[in-house]
This record gives sequence, structure tokens and C-alpha cells, in this order.
Amino acid sequence: MTQQNKNQNRQTEDDEIDLIALAKTLWEGRRTIIKITLIFMAIGLFVAIFSEKEYTASTTMVPATQGKSIGGSLGGLAAMAGINLGSMGSDSGISPTLYPQILNSIPFQKELLQTPLTIEGQSKPITYTDYYTNVYSPSLLGYLKKYTIGLPGLLIKAIKSKPSNVTLSGVEGGVEKEAKEQLLTISDDEDSLIKKLNNQIVLDINDKDGYISISATLPEAISAAQLAQHTQELLQQYIINFKVQKSLEQLKFIQERYSEKETEFKFIQKQLANFKDRNQNINTTIGQSKLVQLQSDYDLAYGVYKELAKQLETQQIQVKQDTPVFTVLKPVSVPFEKAAPKRLSILVIWTFLGGVIGIGLVFGKEFLGSLKSNAKGVKIEV
Repeated sequence: MTQQNKNQNRQTEDDEIDLIALAKTLWEGRRTIIKITLIFMAIGLFVAIFSEKEYTASTTMVPATQGKSIGGSLGGLAAMAGINLGSMGSDSGISPTLYPQILNSIPFQKELLQTPLTIEGQSKPITYTDYYTNVYSPSLLGYLKKYTIGLPGLLIKAIKSKPSNVTLSGVEGGVEKEAKEQLLTISDDEDSLIKKLNNQIVLDINDKDGYISISATLPEAISAAQLAQHTQELLQQYIINFKVQKSLEQLKFIQERYSEKETEFKFIQKQLANFKDRNQNINTTIGQSKLVQLQSDYDLAYGVYKELAKQLETQQIQVKQDTPVFTVLKPVSVPFEKAAPKRLSILVIWTFLGGVIGIGLVFGKEFLGSLKSNAKGVKIEV
């Protein structure tokens, strides 16, 4: 028992000696720690001051359903068990989990590049492409990042050879031209703008609570709100078009048949009216037979025309029923507070980082010194 107490006391003394040695090492290297901390504090202050201002506008909406969710009561039981049967937006025509795929599609992004923005100093709204191509000027920190961290990318882009045009052998000129026109293409400038756009627009889907959030970040508050609003409206339009596509195609087919039968019915109606006007008292069998034939054609054309009119009205109602409805819980508003930079946080983080690096250098220097002293104390016996 006594031996155990002695071991514990010895361990405590060793721990105290280690802590005293660590404190002594830190005190001796205090100048290095303070110097490095001040350097990183200055860097943090520079970053905080010269970072570009950013404003974030957001909106929240819910895709309203018109019927029972997938699985009915089974879906409720599955939800209790932690299983998701995709109840959210079951009647919206497309699963909300696929909304990011729409947002990242080339046609959608090319339309977003044409979003009109109200920019300070411009007499009229300009597109997103025009803003970042002709008007936008990055901050000092942005220039430093571009020509330091981004310099390799600029060099690679400058020396990279342009891809040669692809030709379709054995294809007639007209068909080749049509095939090329059907393919989606983007330029290098559009690709750069799309990458920037992807970093500025965030789509968040909360499948549990059933809402969708869209946020957009730009250097100006009004333009950020306009980009968020346009993204929301464009996404809704894409979803509506997807949902009602089949119904619209059927409506178009019925409208075409309705127009044809309407023209045919009016022609037969006019023939029958002209025949009756010219033959007020029909006494011949041929005349009566002609009248019966015209009357039969008229009745048949009228029946088809009337039925198509009913189908047209029904299909128009069906298109309205198939059109999904979106409930906007939080409309887009112009932000009045900056989302970035958070200057105090930046300064604190850089200062803390400098302190950690300074302490690490002091202990590293001490460790290397002990290794060298141990290496000198080792004698090589022959």
C-alpha cells in the first residue's frame, strides 16, 4: 500500500514538472508567439476590411398537393417507422428531390444568366451576364486571389488549345446542321459564369417539414433579391411545364381536331342552307334524296363538332387541375444587412490561428533542439 502511494506521488510530481517545463517553454518563446499572432491579426484585419460585401436574399415555398400523398395511410405508418415514401409534393409532377437537377441543368442556368438586375450606377436593368462581363469590378482581395491562388488556372486557360470542330461524316449537310442546332452548347465565358452562379444560388429542400428554400447572394442587395425572385419563378414554371406537358399535348390535339371539324361543319351547314334556299318546294325524288343526304352530313358533322367541343372544354379544365400550386411562405425581400464579411469573426479566427501556429513553432523548435542534443550525446563505438 505504501509503495502504491509512493508511485502516485512520483507520478504527480512528474506531471507538475512537465507542466512547469511547458510553461517555461511558452514563456521563453513568448516573443515568437506574440510576433506571429500580431502578423496573423494584421492579415485578418486586411481580409476583414477588403473582403467584398455580399447580400443574401431568400424565399421559402411549399408545393401544394391536390390529392392524397403516396402510400395514403401506409405513408403515415412508414413515416412513424422512419421510412420516407416521398410524400412531399406527390402531386406536383416531379419529386422535390429532383429540383436541384433542374437548377443545375444547362437550359435553366442559361435562362438565369439573362436575369435582369438593377445595378447601382446603371440607368436601366442589365442582365447577369452583362453585369459580370462589363460592369462588375472585384475587390482588392478578389484581385489578389485571382492573380495568386487563381494564377495557375489563368495560365492553363490561356495556353489551353481550343477543341477542333467535330464533323459528322457521311451525313448530308442539312441533317448535320439540324443535328448541331439541337445540341446544347456553352462557351468558356458562359461556363465561368455558370460556375459563379452555382456558388451564389442555394436550393435547400426540407423533406421532413415539406418546404423549399431558395437563396441568392450578390454584391448588391436589390440584385440579390431580383436573382432569388427570378430563380423561384423560373423553377416554378419548369415544374408546371413538366406537370402539364401531357395535358397540354392532348389539349393541342383536341384543338386541332376541333378546328378541322368546325370548318367542315360550317361548310356543310352552308351547303344545306343554300340548298334549302334554292329549293323551297321540293317535289322530285332526286331533290328529296339530296336534301336527306345533306341533312345526314349536317347531323353527323354537328354531332362530331359538339362532342369535340365538350372534350375541348373538359381538357381545358384538366390542364388547370394538373397545374401545381405553390404556396409562398416567405416572399423575397430586399436584405438590409450584409451577409458577409463578418469582420469581427474573421479577425478573431485569424488571431486564434496565429496564436496556435506561434505555440506550435515554439514547441517544434524545442522538440528539434532536444533531438539534436540527444543526437550529440550518442557515442558511436567501433
